[in-house]
Amino acid sequence: MRPSKESGNSIIFVNTGSGGYMRRCCIIYNEPREGALADELDVLDQVAHIEKHLIDLGISVYRKGITEQFMAEIANLASEKPDFVFNLVESINNKGELIYFVPALLNLYSIPYSGNSLESIFLTTNKSICSNTMKTAGINNPGSYMPSQSKLLKPGRKYIVKPIWEDGSLGITSDSVFECGPGFEKRLKGLDDSHWFIEDYIDGREFNISVLAGKDGPEVLPPAEIVFVDYDEKRPRIIDFKAKWEMESFEYKNTVRVFPGNNLSEKLESNLRQAALSCWNLFGLKGYARVDVRTDSNENVFVIEINGNPCISPDGGFVAATKEAGYAFAEVLQRIINDLNI
Repeated sequence: MRPSKESGNSIIFVNTGSGGYMRRCCIIYNEPREGALADELDVLDQVAHIEKHLIDLGISVYRKGITEQFMAEIANLASEKPDFVFNLVESINNKGELIYFVPALLNLYSIPYSGNSLESIFLTTNKSICSNTMKTAGINNPGSYMPSQSKLLKPGRKYIVKPIWEDGSLGITSDSVFECGPGFEKRLKGLDDSHWFIEDYIDGREFNISVLAGKDGPEVLPPAEIVFVDYDEKRPRIIDFKAKWEMESFEYKNTVRVFPGNNLSEKLESNLRQAALSCWNLFGLKGYARVDVRTDSNENVFVIEINGNPCISPDGGFVAATKEAGYAFAEVLQRIINDLNI
């Protein structure tokens, strides 16, 4: 069974010879661990939000939490024969480097699923591979180094150290930004090349660019800028873990999402759009994605992260961009479902 292309504001599910229509969906998500913090629990808001709107579309929905027993859980899912899966698995047991196992198993059992493919998830989640792939393709992104290459860092320059596999700013703090100077090696002590990498720190504006699949190809939604309010020179302008998840912190309260709209220069707007589309095409993205970038004083764009299957909770950046573009969430879901991996 394959979903048709869009027809107005309605999704049409067509019979492709298997005797039925796509009308039953299982939402799969990473089951939060006992005592989980906000970054893990956020997925439950996404599940509830999507479940409600899928039901409004007339689709029968049920949920399945995915744990470290994921191989057996996906095998059981296959026996249940849902028409398609809405894949919200962001990690397994809070380990981002296991994320691609889920689409791999969905492929194995020929279960249609939303969002990005095994290959796209693997290539974009591994920040080191993603960075090198973009460089090879000519997409501008910061210089990057492995911890074992620390001798290549230039004195006086600022850098940021990041976990390779994690998203949601997990593992990123204000101390992640450092200057290459006497004793900087202490900041990198104990960091291995398998789990950490270093980037040039681009000290400029930050934008999130959401992209949504459509009948005429990917649509770049209005870019959002992250404004760092009252940040002094000692505080790095980054979205660290506090800024993303700790609601009572200075960082959370003083990082503000705005949509600058017509206040963007024609050059910057074009550069942002081109960066997002280049990433979508290079990595074969599907359904929906978000591209995070920094810009320098000359409005050059540096891609710092590609988020396949980004958070789509009601208060998340992707949903905010769809609202700014004037789309109801039901229509957003229709367009995602129309671009399933089958």
